[in-house]
Amino acid sequence: MDEESTRPRKAPRKPEKPRRAPRPAGPAPTEAALREAALAHLARFAATEVGLKRVLQRRVDRWARRAEGEGAPAEAIAPQAAAARAAAAVVAKAMVAAGAVDDAAFAVSRARRLARGGRSRRAIAAHLGAKGVAQETAAAALPGAETELDAALAQCRRRRIGPFAREAPPEDPLAARTARMKALAALARAGFGREVAEAALDMAPGEAEDRLIALKQG
Repeated sequence: MDEESTRPRKAPRKPEKPRRAPRPAGPAPTEAALREAALAHLARFAATEVGLKRVLQRRVDRWARRAEGEGAPAEAIAPQAAAARAAAAVVAKAMVAAGAVDDAAFAVSRARRLARGGRSRRAIAAHLGAKGVAQETAAAALPGAETELDAALAQCRRRRIGPFAREAPPEDPLAARTARMKALAALARAGFGREVAEAALDMAPGEAEDRLIALKQG
């Protein structure tokens, strides 16, 4: 067998896929076009008024960048973009008036989901604030003290600490204390207070598992 036949053959190079032509900018988004975009978004995602307005305004921003890339003068783009952003705010308010957007319902639903995932009241409040939920509305949606303990248990399971630890606590007192402080620090970083964290870490595994099953079913 000659040297040529023993050399590994290179796989044939796949033909490169042709790049898609950039989408033309077209006219600036109108209120009617933004309303259609809002309905399409809400059919897939829950949103707050502020969140929906951000989605629509990002759509306007994308149009402005495409128009600029096509060589449209900035002085022509700016007023059209400003008018479209104002229209986005109008559309978002109209969706609230029509009942398609409900900040309070969004806050309650999102708070429950986050608590089941192990998020603390503090973390949930921060998340709702970032989504544009008003402080009073967010406060009313936050889970109570019992759910906060359940959320801490969910966080324990994620981190494999407390009742969900893979190994028994160390027999050495110093090592056990170090492990305990490390677990408390992890829960503190997640936003849980000391009392809740202590209760979660000290709970029996069977009780902790039962509480998390009830939390998911609720």
